[in-house]
Amino acid sequence: MRKIIFFLLAALLAPAASAQTGLPEIKTRAAALAALEHADARHRAAGVLYIGSTSLAADGPLLVERLTDDDPVVRAFAEHSVWRVWSRSGNPEADRLLAAGIEEMELGLYTEAIHTFSNVIEHQPDFAEGWNKRATALFLAGDLRRSLADCDEVMKRNPQHFGALSGYGQIYFRLREYEKSIEYFRRALAVNPNLGGVETTIRGIEKLMREKRGRYI
Repeated sequence: MRKIIFFLLAALLAPAASAQTGLPEIKTRAAALAALEHADARHRAAGVLYIGSTSLAADGPLLVERLTDDDPVVRAFAEHSVWRVWSRSGNPEADRLLAAGIEEMELGLYTEAIHTFSNVIEHQPDFAEGWNKRATALFLAGDLRRSLADCDEVMKRNPQHFGALSGYGQIYFRLREYEKSIEYFRRALAVNPNLGGVETTIRGIEKLMREKRGRYI
């Protein structure tokens, strides 16, 4: 079901697309905000898609609320949409640089990506995603302590950032600070219970801790 949901997302990104998919058509922000609280999941889904297609990072909390929606489709749309709005600062140059840095990071050009994300931060220091993406690039480059420092900066600007919270979990696991790793993975799940594989990761770390304790008994 989850794979099907995400396969459909590409057809549902634009606000006008809802008219072609059986979802209510939403044309204004006011209508989208009202739809987010509607009893019908189709209306909530349409509201989530509109906000995700048109809004900036400041509207992230509206979408984070829908991560615990009763309807799985609404939750899936909310997770996709929250990443979209988190990636929009409202500063065209910062957003252009962010996209360029992501492309560099995907190509494995971590040094270049770190430099590009640093430029994002210079252009828009209050933009949490600039810090988050640099934290990711630093992690991939193996610079765990600097990555942690950037995660701290993300939290100052967006304490709901489940991506950064998961990032802490990965960093602390690499540092063999397993209790902290579990703590942050659980904090990420508290914000977004839909994170695939995190519960399994936590159980794996707990098993590793038990095995390590057993060796010293």
